[in-house]
Amino acid sequence: MGIQANPHKTTGFLGWIDDRFPLTKMWKDHISEYYAPKNFNFWYYFGGLAMLVLVNQLLTGIFLTMHYKPDATLAFGSVEYIMRDVPWGDLIRYMHSTGASAFFVVVYLHMFRALLYGSYRKPRELIWIFGCLIYVALMAEAFMGYVLPWGQMSYWGAQVIISLFGAIPVIGPDLVVWIQGDYVPSDATLNRLFSLHVVAVPFVLVGLVVAHIMALHEVGSNNPDGIEIKENKDENGIPKDGIPFHPYYTVKDIMGAVFFMILFSVVVFFVPEGGGYFIEAPNFVEANPSVTPDHIAPVWYFAHFYAMLRAVPDKLLGVIVMFGAVFILFAMPWLDRSDAKSIRYKGTPYKVSLALFTAACLLLFKLGTEPTTASKIIQARVGTIIYFAFFISLPWVSRMGTQKPVPERLTDGH
Repeated sequence: MGIQANPHKTTGFLGWIDDRFPLTKMWKDHISEYYAPKNFNFWYYFGGLAMLVLVNQLLTGIFLTMHYKPDATLAFGSVEYIMRDVPWGDLIRYMHSTGASAFFVVVYLHMFRALLYGSYRKPRELIWIFGCLIYVALMAEAFMGYVLPWGQMSYWGAQVIISLFGAIPVIGPDLVVWIQGDYVPSDATLNRLFSLHVVAVPFVLVGLVVAHIMALHEVGSNNPDGIEIKENKDENGIPKDGIPFHPYYTVKDIMGAVFFMILFSVVVFFVPEGGGYFIEAPNFVEANPSVTPDHIAPVWYFAHFYAMLRAVPDKLLGVIVMFGAVFILFAMPWLDRSDAKSIRYKGTPYKVSLALFTAACLLLFKLGTEPTTASKIIQARVGTIIYFAFFISLPWVSRMGTQKPVPERLTDGH
């Protein structure tokens, strides 16, 4: 008996491609036959929006690079040239600068959703680790991009941040010189940050995003109930509480993207500086090493870490606290010991703890953008203590209180 042809095999040009590249297989595995929980809600928009903003940053960055000069004497003038003389240059520059803030908005909300529904819990530990690495790469990318316009805040911000490495015992001073390529931020600093911002870190960032998505599709998406839909399948092996990602969630994500782009466009066209939070006024003045700005502060998305740094009187300890605030995130999958993944079924102590943690983060964001005073330092210390207390107490708090029984099947999610 001869071998029967595969009735589902593609033909024509697509079949020619499929014989040489798994295009249709990838479409089915990751889109049309990837079964996602049927009760996704508002919080599940932000992963797709992060992808949208990443594409915006890459494309607008390419166009900006065509006209930007990575030279300490020419950088600021080249940005002014882009803004004033390059056709649509001001729009592209504002799309890129606003996109940086938008990136952090959607990433922070994406991470908050994970805290709500336990998306970092087994079997999704690696997804969370990749996500945290994306966050670290994103912070590095944003810092280096912030320096490139070579305005007053760019220069002095670079000096403050890079000088933090000088607090490291023994190797600190030499490490600062090695990073800067000079004893102060200079042309060498600008050149190396430009190369890292344009070439190295974007490759790392895109690679981590691909790994993040591959890990997600290997174990399946979490949901507001924190229930594994793969554990309840029909006779065809399809999850009973799952629906194909396409067309159901592709249409939903497109609607979310449209609303996001409307809001994004309003900001880009009417308030691109974000009231001084996206681009500070001193950054419209060319860098001058002889004149220090009245108030040196990072962009808003780094402000909570900067507030922690200023809250600690010892420089080395402050650096440890600031970096510790980032890297403690990696431990989340092993700190949460609750029997339930989702906040819907966890006890009241966890809900209160998460609310205090959120309030502390918002307070630190605010304090980090303002000039420091004695009372604000005290507030920042309280916020820092609450921030770390959330993680340190999590193994106990996550198990405290009366937890609701987790259902076997998904709820309607409303």
